[in-house]
Amino acid sequence: MAQREIMEAPPVVLAPPVAFAKLAALESALGNAIRGKAEVVRFSLVCLLARGHLLIEDVPGVGKTTLAQSLARSVDCSFHRLQFTSDMLPSDVLGVTVYNAHSEAFEFKPGPIFTNFLLADEINRTTPKTQSALLEAMNERQVTIDGRSHTLPTPFMVIATQNPVEHHGTYPLPESQLDRFLMRLRIGYPDTASERDILRNFAEPAAAIEAALSAEDVLQLQAMVHRVTVDETLADYMLAIVEKTRTHESLALGVSPRGSQALYRAAQALALAEGRDYVIPDDIKRLAGPVCAHRVVVNSRAALAQRRGDLGDRIIDEILSQVDVPL
Repeated sequence: MAQREIMEAPPVVLAPPVAFAKLAALESALGNAIRGKAEVVRFSLVCLLARGHLLIEDVPGVGKTTLAQSLARSVDCSFHRLQFTSDMLPSDVLGVTVYNAHSEAFEFKPGPIFTNFLLADEINRTTPKTQSALLEAMNERQVTIDGRSHTLPTPFMVIATQNPVEHHGTYPLPESQLDRFLMRLRIGYPDTASERDILRNFAEPAAAIEAALSAEDVLQLQAMVHRVTVDETLADYMLAIVEKTRTHESLALGVSPRGSQALYRAAQALALAEGRDYVIPDDIKRLAGPVCAHRVVVNSRAALAQRRGDLGDRIIDEILSQVDVPL
């Protein structure tokens, strides 16, 4: 089937009506918690459907923690919040093996990471040693302690918030950890109308969120993501974007194969969230920045010219304008 025929076909809803209605209700509830940020809310749900981890980066006070808490509490699953600090140890995240004098044996005491949703608040305020404790869990859904592997619950999602690296008391996340986040979102300041609404209706929005999906609903929707059709021309389009990041003169490091897989899955999840069983070019264009910008490393010459955090997004936008869109 030609791409033009795919794009003109009527939307096909993959999800069962009940599950899809719950997803729509969830998106509406999150929209009430985070006013005026419909795209951010939609992408956070896309990250959940794509079995990914979410990094929310922005200045203090714009709703990073509120969005993370609201998303985690919207699913009827276990939830732990960890406030990362400079004195936190890996065992504070993973757990520890202790000796039980009564049983005369060592026992493993699970840490907060043994949950369905882990909110890692201000993750870049802890040391790299503690940050690295999340690497295995995020990639393999398990942790290894004292030579023994422990499987994490399903679904499992890390939702991390961080302040920009220019702020005091922060440790930049290493590239290997950034690459394990499917998506990085920036909320930004609300528009005047939304901020006025926030002032007039001040409450604890995250606490008011009720669970709209069960764990079974989430797993069912996640399985349906893999059934979304991606035309070969669109797969080639994604690969062309990724290849451009690896040869761009301003980038020292381009998007990894893990990143190209993330873009593919996220495009499928966005199509499902919008009621389609096929991906269109606009899905890829909308997601390229949130999925790819945090995976690239700007070279020193380009970094001196402009702020690194903004430059990565601008380079991805530049690449999108250079790569031909499939017809």
